[in-house]
Amino acid sequence: MPLFGPPLNPPLTDWRGRTVWIVGASSGIGRATAALLHHQGARVVVSARQAAALDSFVHEHPGSLALPLDVTDADAVRAAAQAVSTQTGGPPHLVLYCAGHYRAQKATAFDLSDMQRHLAVNYGGALHLLDAVLPQLLSAGQGHISLVGSVAGYRGLPLSLAYGPTKAALNNLAETLYLDLHPHGLGVSIVNPGFVDTPLTAQNAFTMPALITPEQAAAAMLRGWAQGRFEMNFPRRFTRWVRLLRCLPDAWYFAAVRRITQS
Repeated sequence: MPLFGPPLNPPLTDWRGRTVWIVGASSGIGRATAALLHHQGARVVVSARQAAALDSFVHEHPGSLALPLDVTDADAVRAAAQAVSTQTGGPPHLVLYCAGHYRAQKATAFDLSDMQRHLAVNYGGALHLLDAVLPQLLSAGQGHISLVGSVAGYRGLPLSLAYGPTKAALNNLAETLYLDLHPHGLGVSIVNPGFVDTPLTAQNAFTMPALITPEQAAAAMLRGWAQGRFEMNFPRRFTRWVRLLRCLPDAWYFAAVRRITQS
């Protein structure tokens, strides 16, 4: 159960017969979540740019559907949303935006094109998806939108010049979506993982504390949806300390981050 009061969202506990559309499902958290939901009886639609990876998922998970998609193409996202609705008999019960781009960057080596790539995939793609699915979900009066952010969006962190701001934007976006859509019967959640062993994090040259597997991340997300949570962050042994940093005065925060990164 949530820590305080009733669930913020309608709990999602029985996935049998429910349609789930996961955007960013070729690997990592998205693929692991798609596999777990398929195992629990959901009709899973997987999207990503890598068609071969999607085809292999469908082969391993009979009954699922693959829709290759570039999230930076707004028209393609609209067409895919229509295809999901047409081929599954209505709008999805859960839409999960898990597409992401990550490259470590510092301001002393500013790369505008990569900054814009982060923005286009991590945030712009989410906007394209919302543009495509919100009319369907509002018309149905039900459904759940979940965005995958990151604890890197809580406050500024070293090497996160390009990535962190896009995840901060997703957190703010999710909060506003919740305020606007909850009265209409729609659920909204934001997922803020710590370090998860994925192709994106594999490029990190530094030690990643409390590293977990994509399967562990997927299980944590399903627990959060079952509890009707708005925000999910995990693993808690790591994220509770990162969340605490948000509460520190600026001078204490900068000093703490410098001390951690220099140790």
